Amino acid sequence: MDNELRDDKRYDVAILGAGMAGGTLAAVLARNGVKVLVIDAGVHPRFAVGESTIPYTSTMTKVIAERYQVPEIAPLASFRGIQDKISPMSGRKQNFGFVYHREGKPQDPEQINQLVIPEWQRTESHLFRQDTDAYLFNLAVSYGAEGRLATRIQDIDAGADGVVLRSDRGEEFHAEYLVDGSGFRSPVAEKFGLREEPTRARHHSRTLFTHMVGVTPFDDAEAAAAHKQPSPWHNGTLHHVFEGGWLWVIPFDNHEGALSTLCSVGLTVDERVFPKSDQSPQEEFEAFLARFPQIAEQFTDARAVRPWVGTGRLQYSATRTVGERYCLTAHAAGFIDALYSRGLTNTFEVVNSLAWRLIEASRDGDWSTERFAYIDSLQQGLYDVHDDLVYSSFVGFRDYELWNAVSRVWKATSIMPTMTLERAYRAFLENRDDQVLRDLEKSETPGLAAPAGRDISQLLTFTRELCQQVEAGTVPSGQAAQEILARVRETEVLPAPFELGASDNRCFEATPELMQRALEWGRNEAPERIKSLFG
Repeated sequence: MDNELRDDKRYDVAILGAGMAGGTLAAVLARNGVKVLVIDAGVHPRFAVGESTIPYTSTMTKVIAERYQVPEIAPLASFRGIQDKISPMSGRKQNFGFVYHREGKPQDPEQINQLVIPEWQRTESHLFRQDTDAYLFNLAVSYGAEGRLATRIQDIDAGADGVVLRSDRGEEFHAEYLVDGSGFRSPVAEKFGLREEPTRARHHSRTLFTHMVGVTPFDDAEAAAAHKQPSPWHNGTLHHVFEGGWLWVIPFDNHEGALSTLCSVGLTVDERVFPKSDQSPQEEFEAFLARFPQIAEQFTDARAVRPWVGTGRLQYSATRTVGERYCLTAHAAGFIDALYSRGLTNTFEVVNSLAWRLIEASRDGDWSTERFAYIDSLQQGLYDVHDDLVYSSFVGFRDYELWNAVSRVWKATSIMPTMTLERAYRAFLENRDDQVLRDLEKSETPGLAAPAGRDISQLLTFTRELCQQVEAGTVPSGQAAQEILARVRETEVLPAPFELGASDNRCFEATPELMQRALEWGRNEAPERIKSLFG
């Protein structure tokens, strides 16, 4: 390859996919002097799902903004920041809400669960993805990344000398390294045969989804009249759960001054319990509502404003996500389910750990596979954590007692890692020492950072193994529920004031008073290895 090509036309990093993963990574790299090319077969604006943020996701966006000196990413960390700087069409998220239903029976007002995001600390968001994705792509371009939209890659060569991409129009693009953040139809996964067949995922589901108008807040439905949850359902992401699946309701119109009238709606079911029929996705949704009339109350006047999308089984994985001069990330690496809104979390987690390695490689010329080996461990760990959580939850959906217990394990995997990341972020702001953030990668349980990661991982494994026995019919669901709650109570890294192991503590609200009691517990009674989280 001649010097002219190397200097003028060869990029340090080529990124496939101009969505959240590709746009964020490209912005970070370009801001730090890396020569970046972003290629996407589509154009902006465009529809995308993955619309709900969680506190860990928002904290990670703050980490990325500060660590890589890209202040324009910081508004993604809060509802107000998104409204003011990125997309006034987005909604707010003040809670995770779960309402349990049994087909053919009235909804029991006691069978609800909610995790309230502390408004005094932050408010999460429902992202109008066509705006946020376009914002991040344009941010990358403003920092100097080259964008090539409406460009489909047809062939890839990758080896010790770098990467060559060929488009369907005969164009060639040369780079030192390739990041594929495209999605299920990953050109890199296809080229190098990286799809795990069959997938190792235990969980099974398929989905159908759209955007609707005219969706009635569930708080106004007759079925919700006796509920006593701390936060209105419509103020957050509502999950209607039932044996074999769940239905999401993600409103964009749920705040004062809202400009949007849209609501994201999706039905996700185990395809073995609800086999795919010859019906259209819309007909299938209407048939489902006929079986659950109390859920249907929300949709009496609702209508879709874009075509329904229906899928086959959602789960796929990769035998490896890192190879010579390339890396899969985001949904190119694998996917489980939208339950718990972990897709964006995993995306930003990987961007954070991948970016500094790419920046350093662009400076010292070391693009070795070994340098990026941790990224594979991280992504495979994140995948398995999410699979265990969702698999256990779907087994739990068979019986409210079991679901009620499994939901505490999910809360543990959400609360403790967020506290760990928040602590590292505060320490980084104090001294700007990047080692504080690199130390998060030293956990023996990739995807669940130390110091609480090992305990949470053991709790999750215990729960999944019990749920496997429930599914096999060797352990009754009620017994499994009691054993899980007992294990939660015995997990010493979980703050005692949170009472996650109390079966009647169905709605968790992190009030200032509760957090103060947790802080006192952390300083005085917590195991030594986690006291630093409460300092």
